[in-house]
Amino acid sequence: MKPKETIRLSVSEAARIFGVSSMTIRRAIKDQEVTYVVVQGRYKINFESLLRWSQRTTTVRHKRDHDGIGQFVEQWKIRNRLFSPNPTIVKEDDVHT
Repeated sequence: MKPKETIRLSVSEAARIFGVSSMTIRRAIKDQEVTYVVVQGRYKINFESLLRWSQRTTTVRHKRDHDGIGQFVEQWKIRNRLFSPNPTIVKEDDVHT
């Protein structure tokens, strides 16, 4: 079984993706609301912890959906059934991760 690959973002990348300021991300780090490692003196934040953090706070959730990654969701919808996932082959645990 292949180990799960961890995605880590810099403070500026996280701020852009979630539609918030770098200070908001740094505050989340300071308040230990996200998990991170320090690589060559820079924070590298775990993407999954950022996503969980963005779902906990209403203000951050709205900014994420309006100014961050959520603004692109409509463009990502697959309209061609040929390329849509077959519900019979999608595992239950794949849907919730």
